Amino acid sequence: MDFLQRLLWYPLEHLPFIVIVLALAFTVHEFAHAWSAYKFGDSTARDQGRVTLNPMAHLDPIGTLLILIAGFGWAKPVPVIRSRLKYPRLMGIVVSAVGPLSNLLLAVIGVALYALFAYTGWLSGASIGVTEAVRVFLNYLISLNVLLFIFNLIPLPPLDGYRIIEDLSPPRAREQLDRYAQWGVFIFLLIVFIPPLRAVTLTPLFGLSKPIITGLFSLFGLSVQVH
Repeated sequence: MDFLQRLLWYPLEHLPFIVIVLALAFTVHEFAHAWSAYKFGDSTARDQGRVTLNPMAHLDPIGTLLILIAGFGWAKPVPVIRSRLKYPRLMGIVVSAVGPLSNLLLAVIGVALYALFAYTGWLSGASIGVTEAVRVFLNYLISLNVLLFIFNLIPLPPLDGYRIIEDLSPPRAREQLDRYAQWGVFIFLLIVFIPPLRAVTLTPLFGLSKPIITGLFSLFGLSVQVH
């Protein structure tokens, strides 16, 4: 057990909650891309069976395993042919943005459930074990989805933030971005997998999750101490 815990990024006893939350977060994120692309004129994702909430259509085994081990991972990217979209640049921005926004929505739902239980006392009669399980699940539902919201907006390929910047850029700048995209992927991998680089880039960026989570709780009249 100690050996397995050393391999994992998260506490071993929380692994079931992590797996459920990540499966939900990745599935909803990729479904949002696929559904919006289909609605705006590109049926590529639908033709590949990606307009579905079935996690098996979206989860990447290696990407899911890595997030458990390294705190970083990915799902299967949804194929989008932007030239098929109505108003390709505008709709391209929307298709890219709905993925991260879907994660933010899941975090809001998690906070809403927290508020529901706090104000109604529905869990007051539950056992300590049940109460703790619900608390842990909601904490991960909120925190991981906020992190995914932030992470996917980083303007480096292959993340959604890069696609948004690409679609916002004028044609000449877009050509330059495409030319250097392969280097962007390399920079992205260096930032993720080299601890010193990660410490000065991703770690401060992920620090934004604290005020976001605090703000979400305040919307529902709740205060929370985010660690």
